[in-house]
Amino acid sequence: MKQLIVVAALALTVGALPSAAQTLYKLIDKNGKVTYADTPPKDFDGKVIPIDIDPNRNRATLGTPGTPEAERAIGEKVKANDAASSGLKQAQARLETARKDLAVARENPLEGEVERAGKAGGGTRPVFTEAYERRIAALEDAVKAAEDEVQRAQRSR
Repeated sequence: MKQLIVVAALALTVGALPSAAQTLYKLIDKNGKVTYADTPPKDFDGKVIPIDIDPNRNRATLGTPGTPEAERAIGEKVKANDAASSGLKQAQARLETARKDLAVARENPLEGEVERAGKAGGGTRPVFTEAYERRIAALEDAVKAAEDEVQRAQRSR
């Protein structure tokens, strides 16, 4: 029983090991349909193109871990990510401040920014002045600019 377990574990381990190179086959039939297979087909009526795949081809080239070149490359990447993250956080903080300023301005017009106009049935209603409208428009522009800044910071990450 122990031997069977050892043999099964060994078989699983060997099967899980990556091979040095693999071949994939691109199959193009007479109608132009493309399919891929890991074994060459028998009696295929079309074009068979073997594609050699090197699993080591797309490895990072930072150098050997622990070398000064690799440590410098990693450090530069960390610094760039930190700077982008910091820039994004600052942009988000400016956006939050601009949104709060706009909300406060809408809820609390300044003195002289609201006039009262009479209603047809009696009483009055508030009417905002041009100064109020200009101030709100400027605050809305500030929110839009802050939103654009956040989007730029997110794209640069």
